[in-house]
Amino acid sequence: MSDVAAIQNLVQKRTELKKEISKIIVGQDEVVDQVLLSIFSGGHALLVGVPGLAKTLMVNTISQALGLDFKRIQFTPDLMPSDILGSEILDENRQFKFIKGPIFSNIILADEINRTPPKTQAALLEAMQERAVTIAGHNYKLDLPYFVLATQNPIEQEGTYPLPEAQLDRFMFSIKLDYPSFAEEVQVVKSTTTDAKVSVNPLFTAQEIIDFQHLVRRIPVTDNVIEYAVTLVSKTRPDNALSNDFIKNYIDWGAGPRASQNLILAAKTHAAFNGKFSPDIEDVKAVAIGILRHRVVKNYKADAEGITIEKIIASLF
Repeated sequence: MSDVAAIQNLVQKRTELKKEISKIIVGQDEVVDQVLLSIFSGGHALLVGVPGLAKTLMVNTISQALGLDFKRIQFTPDLMPSDILGSEILDENRQFKFIKGPIFSNIILADEINRTPPKTQAALLEAMQERAVTIAGHNYKLDLPYFVLATQNPIEQEGTYPLPEAQLDRFMFSIKLDYPSFAEEVQVVKSTTTDAKVSVNPLFTAQEIIDFQHLVRRIPVTDNVIEYAVTLVSKTRPDNALSNDFIKNYIDWGAGPRASQNLILAAKTHAAFNGKFSPDIEDVKAVAIGILRHRVVKNYKADAEGITIEKIIASLF
């Protein structure tokens, strides 16, 4: 199949995918779009939202519709790295045998990732970056595609360990979940309080998703779009000549080069989802907030004046 035909096929498959997901998930279109952008770009995502907004259900539904394996890890203060990665045990022949942990799956839901100490959070880093795990000197490759979707509760901060900047930077998107609208909530209550069972049909195979990820990387990008993305990221850095007074006043730290790479990858996927054969500046703008939200650090002045990170990012366009 030519790349042109493959992109047209992707547009059609994405429409079917959204339809399949909407059987279970009511509304949250933007959130589902960003999760799919992240998966097809080969990145990871961080979901920030209060409890009860169907974060776990959404990831489970998406993994079923994509035809991928799904594992959920509930992060708690006493969770150890071996609980995630797996451990070696002595079998009946007194030989060491490796028992794989839940990290060996296609889609991992790291539920309330900030509830566990940094030692355990760090167990995910190699898997997220290298798509491999090292245990007792052995390197184990993870099955592709591999996608980590972590959730965080923005309300409770007691007994939590905020994610280090280096780990936050590993997430392609930070996705904010809001409450559903009145009509959506009515629909949610109607559909979840009956005895009806809805089944989600798998529309992809793991290999098809890997092929689409390679297709996205082959999409050409013009120099002016790459320069626009790099300029946008440069503007977030307070000591940069390109940054405006707003940034200098309210930002402590800007985004690093990973933000520029992710902007272009996500813009390529956004363009492909919309049937375009090359991304333009509008595609970069469409994905910018989700990609820059967790990479830009506000100062106390911004907090005191109630200035949101979204407002700061909007000032860059």
